[in-house]
Amino acid sequence: MWLSRWRTETVTCIACGETVTRDEAREYDKYGNRWDRAGKTFEHLCKPCDRDLCRRDRRGLEAHLIELEAGEHSQEAFVRRYVCALEERERLERRE
Repeated sequence: MWLSRWRTETVTCIACGETVTRDEAREYDKYGNRWDRAGKTFEHLCKPCDRDLCRRDRRGLEAHLIELEAGEHSQEAFVRRYVCALEERERLERRE
């Protein structure tokens, strides 16, 4: 079991697409709890992208991304939709 920890493997950063060795990456858990490992597979971030991460609460983010059809459109189209959704949310919060 411990030997696999020292095995050199490469992973791809989900933020920038860079391929790095596993020891140059950080595990990313979209549910925000990488310590609860039961039945999970992890994606990875290179160390520079991990440092740039916002550590805010992610509750509701996955549902919001699904609602905006993340991965179904070009990155440019998705970002446009995401920004519009954020602006709409802010507009509604100001009205309350």
